[in-house]
Amino acid sequence: MIGVDEAGRGPLAGGVFAGAVYVPLDLAAGLLDGAWSGINDSKKLSEKKRDSLAEVIKSTEGCIWAVASASPAEIDRLNILRATHVAMRRAAKAVYDRALESVKGDAITVLVDGLAVDGFECPSRNLVKGDAKSLLIAAASILAKTARDADCLRLEAEYPGYGFAKHKGYPTKAHLAALAKLGPCPEHRRSFGPVAQGELFELS
Repeated sequence: MIGVDEAGRGPLAGGVFAGAVYVPLDLAAGLLDGAWSGINDSKKLSEKKRDSLAEVIKSTEGCIWAVASASPAEIDRLNILRATHVAMRRAAKAVYDRALESVKGDAITVLVDGLAVDGFECPSRNLVKGDAKSLLIAAASILAKTARDADCLRLEAEYPGYGFAKHKGYPTKAHLAALAKLGPCPEHRRSFGPVAQGELFELS
């Protein structure tokens, strides 16, 4: 089974990220009681704990993982829901292609957090609030969140003045104030209301 989850649907800037994690079933029980015992929904963990667990997940023998994203341009073109599904399918495909080599003909199923997503290369099912119920989805949520946070540090360096390192692109008061002052940068999602309003304000 491949657990899949996303991070970054709500921000006004940057891409939406998805993580995918596969672990052979014969290893999963041991991980739950051992090295992965601290894994939980990424939103319930501190940044320091997420970063630590992300390294544990990536270095676990037998674990196959991937992180993928959809860009702000793709979000504007497709809408945020469809772009999120694109990122999920990209991450799942990267893991699926590698996992096929180890399952020796056994079926692989994608388990995705939230509502159903179509277009995977193998059977899939969804699990509402899956990041709190599934070890693999929770692990995927951690990888997606830490990857997106790291990308926000890139945005901070590339586009100073917006405060991306602090608010991670979410529509905080400070971010909206910076947007009103500076206008949108190339990484802002033009289709999101506050950004579009800022563009109109600049033109008026």
